[in-house]
Amino acid sequence: MMLIYDLAAVGAATCWALGGILGATPARHFGSFAFTRLRLSLLTVLLGSASHALGGWDTLSTASLTPIALSALTGIFLGDTVMFAAMNRLGPRRTGLLFALHSVFSVALGVLLLGEALSIKAMLGSVLVFGGVLTAVAFGRRDAGAHHWEQSHGLKIGVLLGISAALCQALGTFFAKPAMASGLDPLTASALRMGIACAAHWLLWACGSPHARLQNPATPRLLAQTALNGIVALGLGMTLIMVALQGGNVATVGMLSALSPVLILPMLWLATRQLPPPIGWLGAAISVAGAMLIVAR
Repeated sequence: MMLIYDLAAVGAATCWALGGILGATPARHFGSFAFTRLRLSLLTVLLGSASHALGGWDTLSTASLTPIALSALTGIFLGDTVMFAAMNRLGPRRTGLLFALHSVFSVALGVLLLGEALSIKAMLGSVLVFGGVLTAVAFGRRDAGAHHWEQSHGLKIGVLLGISAALCQALGTFFAKPAMASGLDPLTASALRMGIACAAHWLLWACGSPHARLQNPATPRLLAQTALNGIVALGLGMTLIMVALQGGNVATVGMLSALSPVLILPMLWLATRQLPPPIGWLGAAISVAGAMLIVAR
């Protein structure tokens, strides 16, 4: 059964990597807050309706509400929004490097606060995953003729936002663990997290925050890209993380889901037609080897 939870975490990483590609353009066009609000609104309706149709709301208990609400506010309302704010300034690759730190934060939270233990294999695999991620993303680009996604707009603030997004993501996973361990349906958990985060975003908009406004007019193409990003990254990706947390521990799920910045390299290659250098692929191979060690524990 542990393999199912591990594969779910890797699947979430894949969805987040693809979501980063799909969301790069509309996030810059709409602004990070408006972009997140638009896709959360769509996913709240879709996932909420699906959960209701499948009877998932029957698994919701009063005890699950507080951890899920904390998970939604930290992991989605803050984490997801701040991540795209960082991406608007640094691009998908650099943001991926900083976002990979959520694996370190997840391990620390799991081991120190939940008393989770890692086997020797899992510990070695975690080191390889993180080291490979750093190698792949730090050296996985060419300076000459960089794509416009790779251009930075405010490096210092972008780095701070990327680190903050990583911490928020780890906290979101940490807070969701008790609710998922109690038997809450993963689809319902995702719908509830989306709904709470969506409500927070609309409240921010209603208060007249300038950051919550659309920065540029909407077009059908960009709205379609936003919807597709939401379905892949939030709908499927976040639900897979909830599945992984049902039986996997926070530390392991955090490490395996940190593969997203490695998985985004071949996707960026296809999108930008710029082949990463060999050392970038070496880092990716190291991370995959580490993930295999974690799965084989």
